[in-house]
Amino acid sequence: MQAEMEFVKFLGKGSFGSVDLFRYRKPDGSMSYNAVKISDVLHYESLQREFQTLRKLRGNPRIVHCLGDSLFEDFNCHGNKVYKMVMEYAGDGTLTSFMERNRKLSDTIIKDFTRMILQGLVSIHSHGYVHCDLKPDNLLLFPRYDEKTWDCSYDLKISDFGVSIKAGEESDYWGIDSPFVGTPIYMSPESVQYGTVEKALDLWSLGCIVLEMYIGKQPWSGVEFEDLESHLVDNNAPEIPDTVPCDARKFLEKCFASKPDERSSASELLLHPFLTGEKIMAAGGERKPLLLKLKRPLKLETIPVKPPQFKKVRIKPLKVKVKVKIIPPRTIPVSNFVHVQ
Repeated sequence: MQAEMEFVKFLGKGSFGSVDLFRYRKPDGSMSYNAVKISDVLHYESLQREFQTLRKLRGNPRIVHCLGDSLFEDFNCHGNKVYKMVMEYAGDGTLTSFMERNRKLSDTIIKDFTRMILQGLVSIHSHGYVHCDLKPDNLLLFPRYDEKTWDCSYDLKISDFGVSIKAGEESDYWGIDSPFVGTPIYMSPESVQYGTVEKALDLWSLGCIVLEMYIGKQPWSGVEFEDLESHLVDNNAPEIPDTVPCDARKFLEKCFASKPDERSSASELLLHPFLTGEKIMAAGGERKPLLLKLKRPLKLETIPVKPPQFKKVRIKPLKVKVKVKIIPPRTIPVSNFVHVQ
């Protein structure tokens, strides 16, 4: 770590350490900022394991980048030894803070963020790892500005691999008294029941994140913490409100499948109609209109409408022959009766 690095501010604190913002001056005179994760001696192994995991995932655009080839030793203000890991700094903070600033996320943003998370999970899972603690607090947003319009878009990256392990292993953080591998409200039923984590755990956690982006509050918000474990042991999933669109609902139902192997894989979920734009058959067999994206604008040909053509018809008078029979008037017969006086 550069000797001239200067402390800027405190960024946050987790279970195994804190994160601070530092800056230093480059040779060209410009300032550069880095986030530095700091752990004490007790949590050295967790930080070292996270560093080694990030090194193996280095280069993936959806995983936060760690800098350097090893952890740095230092001393805190109390004279105690600490270990530091230098990372790139996310200027727009976490997905949690982004949702707090933007109460209602658009369908487009939700789908973009979901796609980026899945792209990161494809890399994580292909290396045999399970993140184990996927949640909005561990998803970092990096602003990206268009040079011409200055419109802002975001790159999302997955961070905090402190509890990540190889798929199929039993987590060190699971126990009978606390059967949660990571943050409880994002944990899957099987991880709570057995403590063995598989890649499907991250897909369940993803479903919780997508649901949270739609409804603006954490999953299981109406459930007491003491009751959460029993819900998960019974293979229950967070409630999906009717306000969630149909394609998103189908995606969430896939993530919340009670059987882990029915959740598919991160690669397969990237091809789900929720992210590809394909329409899903509605209930009852009714198919919704398909929205097509055209690469070229349609050229419409205007066809003039001809005025109606009427045929001129000559009307002839109708000749009717009428036969008239003349009936002579009837004569009044003369009475033959003689008046009697």
